[in-house]
Amino acid sequence: MIFLGCLAGPTKIPIIAGLKAIFGIGNSLEHTIIWEIRMPRTLAAYLVGLSLGASGAALQGLLRNPLAEPGVLGVSACASLGATIVIYYGIAQSFTYSVPLAAVSGALIGTTFLAIIAEKANSVTTLILIGVGISSLAGAGMALLTSIAPNPFYLSDMVTWMLGSVANTSTFDIALCVPFLCVGFLLLRKQINGLSVLTLGEETAGTLGLNLSRNRMLVVLSTGILTGAAVSLAGVIGFVGIVAPHLIRPLVEHDPGKAIVPSALLAAIILVVADIAVRLFPTDAEIKLGVVAALIGAPIFIMIVYRRNNFYEQN
Repeated sequence: MIFLGCLAGPTKIPIIAGLKAIFGIGNSLEHTIIWEIRMPRTLAAYLVGLSLGASGAALQGLLRNPLAEPGVLGVSACASLGATIVIYYGIAQSFTYSVPLAAVSGALIGTTFLAIIAEKANSVTTLILIGVGISSLAGAGMALLTSIAPNPFYLSDMVTWMLGSVANTSTFDIALCVPFLCVGFLLLRKQINGLSVLTLGEETAGTLGLNLSRNRMLVVLSTGILTGAAVSLAGVIGFVGIVAPHLIRPLVEHDPGKAIVPSALLAAIILVVADIAVRLFPTDAEIKLGVVAALIGAPIFIMIVYRRNNFYEQN
């Protein structure tokens, strides 16, 4: 899919010419198109999908709720608000790492708050509603900053974060986020077995030697870092963190630990395909990737909620 992402676009590049360009052989124009434009945005879509798919699967396992996902629970919105703030105040221009740091900080704040609420919430519905409230509050903050943006350039950047896009992504942007992604994935990797044990219940998991508070803290930390890095790279991309784990879960016997890696890979493929569709869609202005992801994911989210409601009514 990454290779197809390098070929797809308004300028047609044959497969053989694309292979030559990737390896630095042949037409310099094709080499420039692939390495300067298409490869960075394709890799960005892939990395964002990996992050959101893994985060969605991990949060669903931690909260034992198939509706949990960074976008639905407001974590992505908090990360986007953090990035928007540093853009609005011009900090991003003077300090290169300010956007990923601000996005990660916002995501960690949102995820930590949700983890605290999850222990005290009486129902899944309460948690989802709180997540919607957090998302609405962060969205209102972004809308406020957008409405008082000092110039059109700041406004354009902030709208991009709100709608989600990997267009104009550079290899430097990817390089800024890779350290955060590596840390997030390494932390999450160590908690895979703990998430599997949690399916037995907290009391049983505790008797089996799982440190519940440490497991919860590290899952929250890793998903916050991954979500923040993804948002700093592409803005808010919703629902992919629900769709991928939902499709993968039956294939891994509903084990949240086993679902993390395949969910990450499937979400990555979904976003790369969505980005290819964005490029090929015949419109004057390019549709934002976050809009396409929502158009695909929102109906599936509604279907999941509807099926869960019918299941509880029948039982």
